[in-house]
Amino acid sequence: MTSTTDTADAQHGLSEHSHGGAVVPQSSRGQRFTSYDVDAFEVPGGREEDWRFTPTKRLKGLHDGTAKATASLNVEVEAGSDVTVETVGRDDERLGKGGVPADRVAAQAWSSFEQATVITIPKDVQPAEPVSVVVHGPGAGETAYGHIQIRAERFAEAVVVLDYRGSGVLGENVEFVTDDSARLSVVSVHDWADDATQVSSEHAYLGRDAVFRHLAVTLGGDLVRVNTTITYGDKGGDAELLGLYFADAGQHLEHRMLVDHAQPNCRSNVLYKGALQGDGAHSVWIGDVLIRAAAEGTETFELNRNLVLTEGARADSVPNLEIETGEIEGAGHASATGRFDDEQLFYLQARGIPKEQARRLVVRGFFGEILQKITVPSVRERLEAAIEAELAVVGA
Repeated sequence: MTSTTDTADAQHGLSEHSHGGAVVPQSSRGQRFTSYDVDAFEVPGGREEDWRFTPTKRLKGLHDGTAKATASLNVEVEAGSDVTVETVGRDDERLGKGGVPADRVAAQAWSSFEQATVITIPKDVQPAEPVSVVVHGPGAGETAYGHIQIRAERFAEAVVVLDYRGSGVLGENVEFVTDDSARLSVVSVHDWADDATQVSSEHAYLGRDAVFRHLAVTLGGDLVRVNTTITYGDKGGDAELLGLYFADAGQHLEHRMLVDHAQPNCRSNVLYKGALQGDGAHSVWIGDVLIRAAAEGTETFELNRNLVLTEGARADSVPNLEIETGEIEGAGHASATGRFDDEQLFYLQARGIPKEQARRLVVRGFFGEILQKITVPSVRERLEAAIEAELAVVGA
């Protein structure tokens, strides 16, 4: 067994936070409460471990039941004829396969949606082009709840681009169901207008020998909180979670994830990178990996890196690793938050590159590892242009 870590691990229920706070107790993620019933959850007060980084006053009532649905979402799907797209009611028996809500907002979204969009890649099908799913917000001053399920049946293989745009307040659940030996790659782009609020719970289920790739890109919105849970239904599952986020002044971008290794011989890899600039820019990354006693042969690693570009920005990064068996292939986690590397800037400037251009090159290089993994050229080019636009805001 091999094990590496750059930060305090959470094997004994403790974790050290990057913002310099004291080590605090953390309950086992294996004991977390789940329910479809919104009333089974207490209203978050902001001091709970799951909510202490989230400014609850900016949730627009999603957390306390005061945010009533005033509009509906517009979900546009472009897919080939070999992909099935359905609008179904709450009673569809396939809903819930991905997972059960684990917080009050997710339960509220489950209780409040009226119709769900189900996208199915049938058995053995491999669409030639990516499936495009565009979610338009309900509009400025409006609130909506949604539910999307993306299914890859046995031996299917597909790339799905999930693109969030527009304004408004959104609470939702998204399910990714990857059946035995299927391969599903998802790129989620949160490119909201400046006033938008989104709280999303993503539930990914992996069957035997299933491969799931997920890349979350978060650029827009006033507050965006995405909670991603990976559940292995059988042995041999392989999950990769990648993320890229860029927070501007006043933005709150929060990514939480739980990789629940409950089956033997499964793998997971987590890599998130973020940049922050402007007064009040705030990013939160919480990475929980649980290796249960039955999950022998697990191989996992998680890494989060943050680049702070200006004064007044703050990044909180908390990796947690909980291990209940010693019979694993390897497990580790790491986290780092810092400013520009002066040596890198000096190296570039010494070769005649102006300071401002050198700063841009450093940021591009920082995100390059993530961007090159985007297999859809149009999406990659769009995100590269968006990062350039972000850098232009402060002349980085």
